[in-house]
Amino acid sequence: MSIKLFDSELRVMKVLWERGDVTAKEISNILAGSVGWNMNTTYTVIKKCVAKGAIERREPNFLCHALLTRDEVRAAEAGQLVEKLFDGSPELLFASLLGSKRLTAEQIARLRSWIDEQE
Repeated sequence: MSIKLFDSELRVMKVLWERGDVTAKEISNILAGSVGWNMNTTYTVIKKCVAKGAIERREPNFLCHALLTRDEVRAAEAGQLVEKLFDGSPELLFASLLGSKRLTAEQIARLRSWIDEQE
């Protein structure tokens, strides 16, 4: 995936991932309540997502459909993070997380389990 989504675009995508296909008006109402956006702001961000190929607009009523899954976006963003901040080394990312004590014992156990599954 070569599409770069900005934080505002990710907010719109999150609504679609959580609720499925919804109208632009529904997205606007949801984001007005959660982040205080007005309708014009929401519609502008949706149009940017459509232009990038992240969302498909359908009729009737400007129905929005996510063309990217949450997992696709997460994988792409994680890869960019590793490249950008950890010199392409996933090990350095994990070392940073472990060294910062941000992971609970339960999270570490889950990571061990996932690693074991990959071997």
